[in-house]
Amino acid sequence: MLETQEYQTILVGTDGSEQAKLAFEKAVAVAKRNNAKIIVAHIIENRVYGGTMAFSTFSPDIVQEETDHSKELLEKYKKDAHELGYDNVEAVLEFGSPKVLMAKELPEKYQADLIMVGQSGLNAVERLVMGSVSDHIIRTAPCDVLVVRPN
Repeated sequence: MLETQEYQTILVGTDGSEQAKLAFEKAVAVAKRNNAKIIVAHIIENRVYGGTMAFSTFSPDIVQEETDHSKELLEKYKKDAHELGYDNVEAVLEFGSPKVLMAKELPEKYQADLIMVGQSGLNAVERLVMGSVSDHIIRTAPCDVLVVRPN
């Protein structure tokens, strides 16, 4: 007989999209049922800034602006969770590859047993060229993955 799965730590990837917001809202519902901690993560991809932050062709002001915007986004998610009646939420801002961080590093660091992500916002050509982060997470994550589809 199958045991009921209870999750302790839910990692949710956010990128500011509607799909990510929906995934977060569903993560709050799952966390409430499981009394789980939510780790809401936003990753600023280094490639956007020329590969490494130190040798960026972008000005430090643009990098700081993106960092500030990301922090505001994460605070909004924490506020949204509070409004939904849930406060066991930790916000994480990282720099690097979303694929690597969401599929390997963050689940291990926070001992996540569930990753929730929105379905890719990429079109078919973008997915072919770049590959979707959610597809990569599904294939390589060390724990359960739930991909939230738009309503």
